[in-house]
Amino acid sequence: MAKKRDVKKIRNIGIIAHIDAGKTTVTERILYYTGKIYKMGEVHEGTATMDWMPQEQERGITITSAVTNFEWNGISVNLIDTPGHVDFTIEVDRSLRVLDGAVVVFCAVGGVEPQSETVWHQADKYKVPRIAFVNKMDRIGANFDDVILQMVEKLGTKPLVLQIPYFEGDKFYGVIDLLKERLIFWKEESLGAELEEREIPDTFLDVFEKKRENMLEILADYDEGIAEKYLEGEDIDYKELLQVIRRGTISLEFTPVFCGSALKNKGIQPLLDGIINFLPSPLDLPPVKGYDVETGEEIYRKPIEKESFSALLFKVMMLEGRKHSFIRIYSGSVSVGDVVYNSTKRVREKISRIFMLHSNKRIRVESASAGEIVAIMGLKSGTTGDTICTEDAPILFEKIDTYIPVISKAIEPKRNSDLDKLQEVLKKFEEEDPSFMSKVDEESGQTIISGMGELHLEIIAERIRREFNLPVNLGNPQVIYRESISSEAEGEAIFDKKIGDKNHYARVKVKVVPLSRGEGYRYNLDSIYGKVDESLFEAIKSGVIESSYGGPIMGHPLTDILVEVLEIEVKRELSSEIAFKAATMQAIHEALKKADPILLEPIMKLNIVVPEEFLGNVVGDINSRKGKVIHIQSKGVVSIVDAEVPLSNLFGYSTDLRSISQGRGNFNMLFSHFEKKE
Repeated sequence: MAKKRDVKKIRNIGIIAHIDAGKTTVTERILYYTGKIYKMGEVHEGTATMDWMPQEQERGITITSAVTNFEWNGISVNLIDTPGHVDFTIEVDRSLRVLDGAVVVFCAVGGVEPQSETVWHQADKYKVPRIAFVNKMDRIGANFDDVILQMVEKLGTKPLVLQIPYFEGDKFYGVIDLLKERLIFWKEESLGAELEEREIPDTFLDVFEKKRENMLEILADYDEGIAEKYLEGEDIDYKELLQVIRRGTISLEFTPVFCGSALKNKGIQPLLDGIINFLPSPLDLPPVKGYDVETGEEIYRKPIEKESFSALLFKVMMLEGRKHSFIRIYSGSVSVGDVVYNSTKRVREKISRIFMLHSNKRIRVESASAGEIVAIMGLKSGTTGDTICTEDAPILFEKIDTYIPVISKAIEPKRNSDLDKLQEVLKKFEEEDPSFMSKVDEESGQTIISGMGELHLEIIAERIRREFNLPVNLGNPQVIYRESISSEAEGEAIFDKKIGDKNHYARVKVKVVPLSRGEGYRYNLDSIYGKVDESLFEAIKSGVIESSYGGPIMGHPLTDILVEVLEIEVKRELSSEIAFKAATMQAIHEALKKADPILLEPIMKLNIVVPEEFLGNVVGDINSRKGKVIHIQSKGVVSIVDAEVPLSNLFGYSTDLRSISQGRGNFNMLFSHFEKKE
């Protein structure tokens, strides 16, 4: 039986960062110093606790967000370690959707890197309060002040520096705490578990005083009480500073910044104090907003047990072949055996088990309540983004954004007898991962899988081989195009056929209008609303929506188009749902053919870091791939190139970049937008 937890003493946080910034190492040290684990694992050795999947251990990267729980100074913390690789960015998005706070890890050498910006803006979208940890201060080239400057310039945030790194010669020894006004050392013989506070050395007093002054100025701008004492030269109480920093962090006024070296076991305990002191409990945030299932009116739930039960299902995962639904409970409580209501799918389901989580290990509990993050079993129909609640007080939370797959590969089992099994397995992955899709191509009969990048699809294939003992082959990658139009046009269709012994009739006239890039596929049915039976209206609407699945050029999905239904003709006793759906789709197809259809291809944003002597080679290669160089920045002995290149010209780019830079260049790739294919 899980012990009841005071909601004030709960923190739900995530660790987010660019790949290789060291967030999994930070998480590993947090678990060690809080007593959750008794031996520190290392990412480079494949022994990190939170990277439990074989693919994560072999590649040294985080692929799936893992949940754990620990206690620090009487506060219970649910922590999610998220991936840094762009192919798995949906893991970050759906984690941030249910978290109350985040720790953003920056590399002291690399600074604010492209995926750092992506995860930062994802946190902005959900208004998640953050604290920052500048990691790898022990590395050659580490520059704390430069990272702070980049946070201002690239992220538009106001960093509140609470620590500065302390060096003796070139060696990073500890941090100077601007709040406690002390130097903090970590004892190496204790693997960083023991720390010691000392007087600030005279050689660092000038720097300390300047940085503390900057910190107090930021706090004085935010809080009148601090401003008054600051201007009058009064001492400001340490606890008062903590309270003001907490309020400012939760209201997104500034971002407290800590520093250290997780690999060298320095800086973690003050970071833990920062999590407890400055990031919010569920009660510190406004009640969560949802909608009435029937009327669509806004309703709110407070994170207290007396409220009706409500939760958001933010992740589905197959563990040991069984479906586990990860939920964040926003109000009320739930127990094993309870019948809950999926208000998204409008179905009732029974909770068979509830688990507290520690990576891939599960601890069975009988109940869970507001503010907690748990895994449950029993939700057969639940998918990412569904709202789970009580049927007598239903609520619907906003769904989690999904991502459009940009790359496809053909997949086939090595044994023909495994074809049906492969289809079943792929459906399980679709449930687990909303950015993954599979379909059977009607023309070729091939099974096509689509995802966010080559690595994404390779990982899926590896998991199919290992977890389901199903050998598969992957074909060459294919780009997923979109189709759109470049002019307005109208189309009309009449469906007048005898089916069986009954005549069916419908006439539909439509107009298609091009929209700006990124607006998607939209429709307007105002002209017929209320003028036909609901069943016929729904048939027309269904025809409009299904028309978006394939365009007139190559059958790719449509985007950036508005479809307006202009006229319909109904004949009494002859008009039917079949006739109107078919006539609608035919009319849209006719209009699209007249509207100068165009093919759109995905354009990727590249960030390439390469030694300066290879810059010319890299730029020449981008031009040869019909790409555009957006910006070049010189940073010491390396150059950073930002470019946009069509995805169809980027297959095998990692190998080519290694070749033209003698193995010294690296890059990150992110989907940018769709653009007309030349």
